[in-house]
Amino acid sequence: MFVSGCASKVEPPTPLNQQQNAEQNEYVEAAEAAEPEAPAYADPRDPLESINRPLWDFNYDILDKYLLRPATVGYMTVVPKPARKGLINVVENLNEPASFLNGLLQAKPDRAAISAGRFLVNSTVGLLGLFDVASKIGLTETEEDFNQTLAVWGVGDGAYLMVPGRGPTTVRDTAGDVVDGLYFPLALLSTPLTITRFAINALDSREQLMNLEQMLEDSLDPYAFVKESYYQRQEFKIYDGNPPQPKEEELDDELLDYLDEFQ
Repeated sequence: MFVSGCASKVEPPTPLNQQQNAEQNEYVEAAEAAEPEAPAYADPRDPLESINRPLWDFNYDILDKYLLRPATVGYMTVVPKPARKGLINVVENLNEPASFLNGLLQAKPDRAAISAGRFLVNSTVGLLGLFDVASKIGLTETEEDFNQTLAVWGVGDGAYLMVPGRGPTTVRDTAGDVVDGLYFPLALLSTPLTITRFAINALDSREQLMNLEQMLEDSLDPYAFVKESYYQRQEFKIYDGNPPQPKEEELDDELLDYLDEFQ
């Protein structure tokens, strides 16, 4: 009864109350409009772009600028080019058994046989891979890794990742590297040898990028440039150097017929 009585005594809002309510609504709407919106990233391959971009800045503006590039310049200055070539040959020769197994897993027996032959020739005649004798007798390198194997099996890339100290990769690519590291002889390397292998690989990769620095600097979006370059290289490897050509967008036939009527 008390509740009913109170409810029955509610008076209609006065013009002053209506004005106050309107002002409150305007204030709430203004506050909501002032809230910053989260940046929208359109690339479905890169759902972690809001995290990856700062990591790219860290890699490029700090690690590369103050560590990797100076180390690479020093490496190129102190170590003669033939010696640098020999060191990377040794490192790449260690990958041949993994390339052989991945060739088999991808049902590419011809490429697997080449990898096996390269490892046998370069590990013996080539002095543990120091000299690439295999290439001189026609056994050109056919790089196959478990990332490519997963791609052939239909496994998707997963999210694009920018890893500190490593650079661009994907979930699938990272998993592939872990598996490849379990193959002979990589699994037998001691920690110091593993670190040495990683360092030589990093220095050689950075040396190869010296001629592309200006192109990166001229890019409107270096982060996007590196990402697209990474995906193009992965596609090139997965399709053994013959990736499918993108089809140009074509107008609908009916629309073309319709437009022909006006010519």
